[in-house]
Amino acid sequence: MGKSETIGMRARRRSKRSPIGASPGTLIADPAARRSELRLTLISPERSRTIEQASIDDVHANRDRWPILWLDCTGLANVDLIAGIGRIFNLHPLALEDVVNTGQRPKVDFFEDHAFIVVKMIDDAATHRYEQISLFLGGNFIVTFQEREGDPFDPVRKRIESSAPNRLRTRGADYLAYALIDAIVDSYFPPIEAAGDIVDGIEDEMLHKAHKHQMRQLHELRRDANVLKGVLWPMRDALATLIRNDAPFVKAETKIFLNDTLDHSLRQIELVETQRDMLTGLIEMHLSLMQARTNDVISYLTIVSVIFMPLTFLVGVWGMNFDPAASPWNMPELKAYYGYPSALLFMVLVAAGLIAFFKWKRWL
Repeated sequence: MGKSETIGMRARRRSKRSPIGASPGTLIADPAARRSELRLTLISPERSRTIEQASIDDVHANRDRWPILWLDCTGLANVDLIAGIGRIFNLHPLALEDVVNTGQRPKVDFFEDHAFIVVKMIDDAATHRYEQISLFLGGNFIVTFQEREGDPFDPVRKRIESSAPNRLRTRGADYLAYALIDAIVDSYFPPIEAAGDIVDGIEDEMLHKAHKHQMRQLHELRRDANVLKGVLWPMRDALATLIRNDAPFVKAETKIFLNDTLDHSLRQIELVETQRDMLTGLIEMHLSLMQARTNDVISYLTIVSVIFMPLTFLVGVWGMNFDPAASPWNMPELKAYYGYPSALLFMVLVAAGLIAFFKWKRWL
């Protein structure tokens, strides 16, 4: 990954905030925000209707005509449109400010006649990009705000459009909110399981042979696991808050289904925590294996050095070129008929003796 890509990813992780000293509820669009588009889904027990590229007038016209209304706004560039939606559904201005100031923690805020729910969705598993989904839940409406196109809601939409009777059209807006939140939570399972497979693969490779590139993979995976942990823990708290609250627009029978979603969230947290522990252990094991490999190399080099030390000494002694004619003590071996092969044989025997000694000591 290049330096510019790394800087871009860090920039995307920064929260978007209103200017310091701005009035509470001020809506200021992010310059990089996508163009706002509306999708209006009208739901009754018998049928449903979807208006693509809906306008604010379509929302006005159908506000009280259907038992359930789901307005999905994709893109947060048009703050006037977002403010208009807030006026139609009487949404709290502080909650609308959190909609455009992305980077909020998953949470649930309750107001007089509606709840504001913030969740995080994996927008792109390859680049580890997360997207904020803001959801407003009222007595007969759901309003969702997304940063960009793409979501895990297609199965929910297909169930709404199905001609067969189903709970999404008969149980109310709170059940639809549960279905949307459940789809977001379940969308975390594939990347978590894929990361687990990668960790298992690296572990098998390391047991066979450790490589330097594995350390970078392990650190990247642990960083991703830390990010996931920072998303899943507050999401668990948000789901628990939604279940515990006694708001009249969240029925008791819907809380049973939300409890199942909470169980999914807890299972994901356990999986991520297990992966983090495994990654920490693998990093430590990788360091130990690389250190052991370095020690082996140093041991072999030391043994080779020890073997050649006496040979070098012998060669140095015999290479002093004393004149044996001057004195019988001046290297008489220099005049020996088989001196050269004898010296080579002696050095081989010394080297072989050292190797045998090292093996006897189990140093080799």
